[in-house]
Amino acid sequence: MRRRRTQCPRYNQIGSSPVKLQLEQALAAALAEHLTRTYAVPLPAPVLEDPPKIEMGEFATPVCFELAKRLRRPPRQLAQEIAGAITLPQGFARAEAAGGGYLNFFVDRSPMRAKGPEKATRLPGKVIVEHTNINPNKAAHIGHLRNAVLGDTWVRLLRNGGREVEVQNLQDNTGVQVADVVAAFLHLPDAPPVEAALADPMRRFDYLCWDLYAAIAHHYESHPEDRDAWRAEALHAIEAGGNPIAELAERISNAIALCHLRTMQRLGIEYDVLPRESEILQLHLWEHAFRLLQERKAVRLEDEGKNQGCWVMDGVGATNAEGEEEAKVLVRSNGTVTYVAKDIAYQLWKFGLLPLEFGYAPFHRYPDGHVAWATAMRSAPDAPEFGKGEWVYNVIDVRQSYLQEVVVAGLLALGFEQQAGRSIHFSYEMVALSAACAAELGYAAAGDEKRVDVSGRKGTGVKADDLLDRLQERTLEEVAARHPEWPEAARRAAADAIAVGALRYFLLKFTRTTLIAFDFKEALSFEGETGPYVQYAAVRAANILAKAGGAPAAAPPTDDAAWALFWLAERLDSVAAQAVAAREPAMLAKYAFQLAQAFNNFYHHQPVLQEPDAAKRAALLALVEAVHRQLARALELMGISVPAAM
Repeated sequence: MRRRRTQCPRYNQIGSSPVKLQLEQALAAALAEHLTRTYAVPLPAPVLEDPPKIEMGEFATPVCFELAKRLRRPPRQLAQEIAGAITLPQGFARAEAAGGGYLNFFVDRSPMRAKGPEKATRLPGKVIVEHTNINPNKAAHIGHLRNAVLGDTWVRLLRNGGREVEVQNLQDNTGVQVADVVAAFLHLPDAPPVEAALADPMRRFDYLCWDLYAAIAHHYESHPEDRDAWRAEALHAIEAGGNPIAELAERISNAIALCHLRTMQRLGIEYDVLPRESEILQLHLWEHAFRLLQERKAVRLEDEGKNQGCWVMDGVGATNAEGEEEAKVLVRSNGTVTYVAKDIAYQLWKFGLLPLEFGYAPFHRYPDGHVAWATAMRSAPDAPEFGKGEWVYNVIDVRQSYLQEVVVAGLLALGFEQQAGRSIHFSYEMVALSAACAAELGYAAAGDEKRVDVSGRKGTGVKADDLLDRLQERTLEEVAARHPEWPEAARRAAADAIAVGALRYFLLKFTRTTLIAFDFKEALSFEGETGPYVQYAAVRAANILAKAGGAPAAAPPTDDAAWALFWLAERLDSVAAQAVAAREPAMLAKYAFQLAQAFNNFYHHQPVLQEPDAAKRAALLALVEAVHRQLARALELMGISVPAAM
């Protein structure tokens, strides 16, 4: 089956280096003038690359190889001509032909000074990023952490590039998962009263619900009649509202949602608004979307076959045994609405395409004063406005790829082509545990398997807080061994920063399409491509500056070795922009590791504090200050802090 895919225009210039942009413009102008005047051929798109060695310049382009094919001329000769024709922007020293036809560009090193980041130009249009979206029926697990860390880092990258971003965390507080936990409290003999469980200081409520959810799933396996009856009872009562069961579901889902926010708060993750399924139902969001789909003839009532009596959308179904495309059911013949149909309605609201608006009430206040709001039927007087985004990113795992394509197809069927192109599935692969990590957490691998898949329904998942606690215990042992003289509070603060850095970096360093197996030893290592390694480099740079009493106002050294490190540090905003353009936060993690590695290598060969020459020492300190600033910024973009010491 061929599915229509939409492409999102790239954020080409968010956070890009001004130096690189100026060179791109100068090169494009030179090519246009030279080609038009001399050859009258179409203009190729110039691409700037990073040369493998700093001795070859700061930028290079292979554009002359493409020109050579069109003009049947030697690429090096063309490179020499363009090098002589281009008017270089201020700050560049020269352009040279190199190799078989590369065109290399050299920055003027003499006036360069390390400087703080320029504030990104504020770009018009709100971007909505929806991430985390944990069903409020049990504790968060390790798989949820990859979603949340990817989503939060994506938000940070967009904001760094000048975007206004609204962070949404959808709460399905009326679904089957919540209904099953409600049924567990109502019917399982070992379940305590909800109020008593909420007041119990010795047991976390989301952990209790984790166990109850697994228990009722086990009960359903041998008592399917109870599953059908108990689940239906809870679902109907929750949807109807205004009854004891619905009030019980509200208490449970709100308490667990608050647990989720506190879990993610440990990782530095915050949200702006929690849209809730309960208000989506009460506002009849789907009914408004359905009327719109009918008016635009985007859906039709099937009058024959297995989908007779269903409302369907053509062009987005799976293929049958004969290879024919089937329509996608949005409303079943019994009148119930499918999950993807609700997603279409919700996506329409996020773009401001439905004539509805929720009320909003404060749900949680973070220590920094930021408020997470939740949808409500009545709005607080000081409630902000949400929704009405121009771009929407849905951070959802790859298993939902087809359903996300259906959402886009729904927008297209309604004629909202621009919104369809800006409706982006920010997908990612799943998280498992290494066999060693699973064993440490009490789960056994089957046979010789190298990773262990986990399941919250079966009760074998790894709770996010348990994982964070174990990481912090391990790092606290290491910090205490290195700094026994520190007070307990200082040791714990450093351990928390290292543990969070280890976890976030591990979840970010792999590309989004990579299936990963979390491992304690690998994540916490102070060597190799890990968060602690990058943090350690930043701490080392801070220590050098502290011992020197700060960095003097000086230019960094201009020899090739020092300049290569300085230039790498100054590329952060360009790398961040590339990560946004490619929609791949792993590029930022890779850059941070490369900068940390380059700094450590440089420091081993060039001790700064022992340099006897005052001028050279000042230049080296300026270089260290530039590296420290950019390492700290790169870590902050990944949601990682720099500990006071390690």
